[in-house]
Amino acid sequence: MSMIRDLRAAVRPSLLHPLRKTATATASPYANYDATRDPTAASAVVDCAVYREGRRIDDSDCLTPRGAMRQVRESGGFAWIGLHEPTEAEFAGIAAEFGLHPLAVEDAVHAHQRPKLERYDDTLFTVFKTIHYVEHAELTATSEVVETGEVMVFTGPDFVITVRHGGQGSLRNLRHRLQGEPELLAKGPSSVLHAIADHVVDGYIAVADAVELDIDQLEIDVFSPAAKGTTRGADTGRIYQLKREVLEFKRAVTPLLRPLQLLSERPMRLVDPDIQKYFRDVADHLARVQEQVVGFDELLNSILQANLAQATVAQNEDMRKITSWAAIVAVPTAVCGVYGMNFDHMPELHWKYGYPMVLGGIAVICFAIHRTLKRNGWL
Repeated sequence: MSMIRDLRAAVRPSLLHPLRKTATATASPYANYDATRDPTAASAVVDCAVYREGRRIDDSDCLTPRGAMRQVRESGGFAWIGLHEPTEAEFAGIAAEFGLHPLAVEDAVHAHQRPKLERYDDTLFTVFKTIHYVEHAELTATSEVVETGEVMVFTGPDFVITVRHGGQGSLRNLRHRLQGEPELLAKGPSSVLHAIADHVVDGYIAVADAVELDIDQLEIDVFSPAAKGTTRGADTGRIYQLKREVLEFKRAVTPLLRPLQLLSERPMRLVDPDIQKYFRDVADHLARVQEQVVGFDELLNSILQANLAQATVAQNEDMRKITSWAAIVAVPTAVCGVYGMNFDHMPELHWKYGYPMVLGGIAVICFAIHRTLKRNGWL
């Protein structure tokens, strides 16, 4: 534990002199950046702003994270910095400036994390999985139904840092909407965290509705009479593909339940009590989506089992038809086999009407077998 405390002390810079190197700086992964330039001016920064009393401060000094934090420390408010897929080098200066924990920084840079909520000293680190529905004209065995991304949020007393991975899930419109609600932004960084959580969960609801339509259409296709020339194997591939996509959806939704419950139920110094009430509503919406996704998984299991049962029934019907025709063909085969033995003394062998009588007998017997089998539903 002492080693962890030493590492945290090395990473967290002085509040008044963020670029000053201390005796323990060699233990910090951010200690060697170039102090002659602004290490926070990363190309991955898509937006950087300071909000004071719910209003965005338009100041050229706020265009970089360091300048934004200088404004915050001098005049109050909070900074909101947005990044898109930063590299380790691009994120190092920002991490050092805000004293972010190295473990959280590593998760934010490399992504592919499970939805979670972690606390590092005075910073909350939250991971959200974003889900985007991929439009398709027809569901096939290779169709991509959902596309995932990630949004990581560092929430501190006077800053919010959002790190986004993936081509979807942009927060630009969300930022503009929040800027139109200054009374909400005045609640501080936790208002941004709530807005992001609400935005992500609203995306889940929209995707769940779209996936439900795909499942309904698939259900209709499976239980309707199979089109001529189609096979049940094609339906099985579509069901399995949609089940895989629903499983990916489930992996994004289910782990987020616990973090939202903590944000809505457990008092936290970094979360405004008024904002905490709103987290309860988001948690309720997420619980409803989670129930939907679990229902999708169970319904697809039932559809898959029904489709396999239909395939088995179809195979049995084919076998019955094959067996019926084999029984019919067995009659002429047996008669012709008997009369093909070429014995000298056989019934009707030298009779004038023996040949047509045998053919007629074969036809009558085959017709009788065919009628019997057809009446019993085998043909």
